[in-house]
Amino acid sequence: MLEERLGEVLTVRGMTLAVAESCTGGLLASRITDVPGSSAYFRGGVIAYQNDVKERLLAVPSSILNRYGAVSAETAKAMATGCKDLLASDIAVAITGIAGPGGGSAEKPIGLVYIAVATAAAIHCRRFVWDGDRLANKERSADAAFKLVLDRLGGTPSLFERGEEIR
Repeated sequence: MLEERLGEVLTVRGMTLAVAESCTGGLLASRITDVPGSSAYFRGGVIAYQNDVKERLLAVPSSILNRYGAVSAETAKAMATGCKDLLASDIAVAITGIAGPGGGSAEKPIGLVYIAVATAAAIHCRRFVWDGDRLANKERSADAAFKLVLDRLGGTPSLFERGEEIR
């Protein structure tokens, strides 16, 4: 399982992880804490479903939310950075998107998800568009988050079938 592999890599490297979730609603944190011993590397998480929570807890600037929206690369990056700082972790991953079945538009379709990973060295973000139902989109987003963190840590080769790197 991806969460077990991530735990192994974090443990070997002596690193800590934090998560900021919106559309996955805590699924990522739940899967991390399903792994025995995760308290050694998991700092915690923030479920920032509403914009004011993104602003107040994760320090996402209102200017980013107003200009780009909650579902954007800019917001995902700000969430990851804010989470890393808030929880004093070595690495943080953030997920924001539209799980469905409603809430999509022509510009931002159902299944659109941005995942960002912040480390001391850099921040990386990927854009995905899933085609499943709400639960499948949440699962795929969590899987992609694990893969992105592992990829950034050198824990696995790039495993992305889909997803566009955002710079």
